[in-house]
This record gives sequence, C-alpha cells and structure tokens, in this order.
Amino acid sequence: MKTVLPAGILIGVMCSLWMFVMGVTGWYKDPSHAGPFFVILGIEVAGLIWGLRQTVVQGRTYSGQVVAGTLMAMIAGLIIVGGSLIFTNLAFPEYVEEIAAVNRRVLRQQGKAESEIAMEIAAWSDAQTPARQAFNGFAGTFTTGVLITAVVAVWVRARPA
Repeated sequence: MKTVLPAGILIGVMCSLWMFVMGVTGWYKDPSHAGPFFVILGIEVAGLIWGLRQTVVQGRTYSGQVVAGTLMAMIAGLIIVGGSLIFTNLAFPEYVEEIAAVNRRVLRQQGKAESEIAMEIAAWSDAQTPARQAFNGFAGTFTTGVLITAVVAVWVRARPA
C-alpha cells in the first residue's frame, strides 16, 4: 500500500489540476481544443507506469500488480470526483450551460434544424449534472486504469527497473 496510495493520489491530483487548466484557459468551450483534454490519459498512464514499476521491485506478481493498479485507479477516481464537483459547483458553475451552448453551435454548423437541436440539447442536458460529470470522471479513470494496468503490468515485469 505504500506505493498504491501515493500513485493513486498523484494521478488523481494531476488529472484534477489538468481539468482546472482546461477550465482556466477556456479550452473546454472550444471544440477545436478538445484534444488537450486527453492529456489526462497521458497523466494516468505515466502515473500507473511509475506506480507499477515500484510494485514490480517490491516483488508483486502480475495479478498483484493488476490489483495494485486497480486500487491506484480507484484512489485517483475518488480524488477526481472531488475535483470535478469543485470544478462544476464552485469554480465553473456555468460549465454545463457553456457546454450546451457549444453543442448548440456545433449542431447549427452541421445544418440541423432548430427543433432538432432543441431535442438533442434537451436529451443531452438531462444527463449533465455535476454529480453525473463526477461519476463519469470516476468511471473513466477506473475503466482506463484497469485496462492500462493489464497491459503495463506485463511490460514492467518484462523490464524491471
């Protein structure tokens, strides 16, 4: 656990900080800047590689590393939930409305009728709450963490530090 907790905290804090970078820069409002959001995947991969390299040195088996990486992702996900709730409730309370406006603009550029746009935005908006955003952050972090761990654990075992 002396590697799992620090790695999970590192991943969660760094991903949350990147979320705030996206907010402060306003990149989340511009579809052409959607790419930088995926830096979060790089952060998670780097954190998992670092953590799993530590666990291989500690003598963990492959399955032990998968468990460790899964726990790292869970810890990171819980931190991301907190970061997301702070982001959407306190720092950027207009986030959902701003994303809806961006989606509206994109749909107009695609030539959709206003009635169709209204229906799509209404369907989308029902699922866009701070709690849902936070849960999606956890689910994404956990799922990618487990998948990445399954691959990275093989790689770090073949190349111990």
